[in-house]
Amino acid sequence: MVKMTEHTIGVDISKSHFDVFHLEENAAQRFENTPDGLRALRKWLGSRPLARVVYEPTGPYHRLFEDTLSGQLPLVKVNPLQARRFAEACGTRAKTDALDARGLARMGAALALEPDAVISQNTRILRDLQVARTALIE
Repeated sequence: MVKMTEHTIGVDISKSHFDVFHLEENAAQRFENTPDGLRALRKWLGSRPLARVVYEPTGPYHRLFEDTLSGQLPLVKVNPLQARRFAEACGTRAKTDALDARGLARMGAALALEPDAVISQNTRILRDLQVARTALIE
């Protein structure tokens, strides 16, 4: 029986771009944080069997990524503090977008993180409204 390679992708998302690291191929790429950039990402990933795509929430900047790819890719949203602590535990002290993407991929593979359940657009909107309501009350 031949075991298929589990492909793990780490993504560091910023306002204008996102850095992507493919762990098994040791390949990195930068894409614009736009619909065209997401299409280019999908093309770059090809038809590899992905086990996980690990990223951190980045305020409003991860929205397009999450809304577009949820249900299409096995997304894993991780806590930024836990990701930073994992990187530090692995000896990574520097902090750049490319290193963060690599660290997220390493974390996903090392901990065998499972993809998040797909949530509907309506559920995401309701969560956003709840967060806004809570902020207004405070």
